[in-house]
Amino acid sequence: MQKLSKIMTQENQTYNNAETLDAARAVSQAAGLPYAGNIPPKLAWNLFSAGFAELIDVRSAEERKFVGYVPNSIHVAWATGTSLNRNPRFTKELELKTGKSKILLLLCRSGKRSALAAEAATKAGFTSVFNVLDGFEGNLDAQQHRGAQDGWRFNELPWIQD
Repeated sequence: MQKLSKIMTQENQTYNNAETLDAARAVSQAAGLPYAGNIPPKLAWNLFSAGFAELIDVRSAEERKFVGYVPNSIHVAWATGTSLNRNPRFTKELELKTGKSKILLLLCRSGKRSALAAEAATKAGFTSVFNVLDGFEGNLDAQQHRGAQDGWRFNELPWIQD
């Protein structure tokens, strides 16, 4: 945990991508997580923008359309429609778009659905699936609003809206 914390504090410095992921894997393994690990948004952006990993947006098409999305991210919905019904083809669609051996960073609204999707992908044989902590919009604050304390947009990382 200490090693990953140290790497997280060096976000604006040059770092070793493999070392970052190895540290996240070690923390994940120690915590008993059923996928490769959790990555904070800024480190996810660094890995993605350097071409070291693919960023997979697992939110619904409606969320992407009305809330925004990360440019060049790959969309594979974990759940669909306004009632967010689980997509039974999620792992098949993910494999068609990425293959099973690439490093994948999964992003949802708050980091909860992407953690479930990371677990399902790992169980389906994907080898390096990470959850992006806090998601695109972040967790709810005391006023029940998102985006005021954490998440992709809170960290002022690139995103666009149709």
